[in-house]
Parts: sequence; C-alpha cells; structure tokens
Amino acid sequence: MKEFILYSRRGKTDSNFKNLRDGGRLDVVYQCLLFGLFISGAIRRDVIFNVVLGGPPRPPLHLTVDGRILRDVRTDECTWEDIFRKVLSGEVHPGISVSRESLQELVRMKNNIFVLEEKGEDIRQIRFGENPVFILGDQVGLPRKDERYILRFGKKISLGKLPYLAATCVDVINYLIDQQTMT
Repeated sequence: MKEFILYSRRGKTDSNFKNLRDGGRLDVVYQCLLFGLFISGAIRRDVIFNVVLGGPPRPPLHLTVDGRILRDVRTDECTWEDIFRKVLSGEVHPGISVSRESLQELVRMKNNIFVLEEKGEDIRQIRFGENPVFILGDQVGLPRKDERYILRFGKKISLGKLPYLAATCVDVINYLIDQQTMT
C-alpha cells in the first residue's frame, strides 16, 4: 500500500464554490487525485490519497480517498467537482471519508515518510520499502512550520532541481514504485 498526503493551503472546506479553481484551487487537488488513484481503465487499489484542506471557512479538513473501496467515480473534472461538493456538504461517497484533522495530527500516525522538496535526496536513489507515505504541497507548498515538524518523522526526497506540478510528482512517484515492484 502506498499513501499520498497533499496539503492544500487554500482548498475550501465547504461546498460554496463556482468551480474547482474557485474552490481554493481544488482543481490542483483533483489533478493529484487523478494521477494518484487512476491507471488506464482502472482505479489503483493499492493507494490511499489524503488531502488536508486549509482554506476557509473551517480549516483544517482531512479527506481520505481509499482506492481499495472507492466506487462510482470517473476521471473527468465534472464528476470530481460533484463529489467534492457532496462530501464537503456532509454527504457520503463510497471510499471517501472526511474528518477534522490537521496535517501534523495526520503525520503523527504514519511511518516511512518522504517529503517532496527540490533540495531533497535524489528519488532515483531511494528504495521506498513497505507502505511508503509521500507528502507534498499544492502550488503554494508546505508551510515551513509543518515541513519542519514532518521532517522529524521523515526525509526529503527530490525529483530534481525543477519545481514540478504536484500532480506530475504524484504520477512520477507511482511510476517509480511500479518499476521497483515489477523488478
């Protein structure tokens, strides 16, 4: 099992938004979920994707999307906009749970943690081991105090010196783990 934790600084914590971009860049969250949970024609059943929303009106809010039990989804943005509205309104969706949990509270329960950061150790040199947890920020990045806290439990890894989009990072990590497990 692999896990991703995305911290969305501005992601709205209610369903009052016109579109995903207007929802505090929930479009970035959608893109990361897409690359984290889907392969061609299927859901990755070996992925749990956590999103901590830090935007208004009532942060933090922790969404867990569990690939093992996720149902009734497609990969299009409209479907995910509807799902976000539904779960942020207090309704349920199969495979998605919502709780009031901060990034630091979530990290305390994890092991084998890797934080994506341009100045980290080269990801190609890492053996991820069992049940790796990858933490990344949205387009703004992780808050410094949270990053310092997380690094007490994990280590920085890097895809290189260029700052890639969060969704690209998720896709590359899935690819690298797929390669490691197939050899």
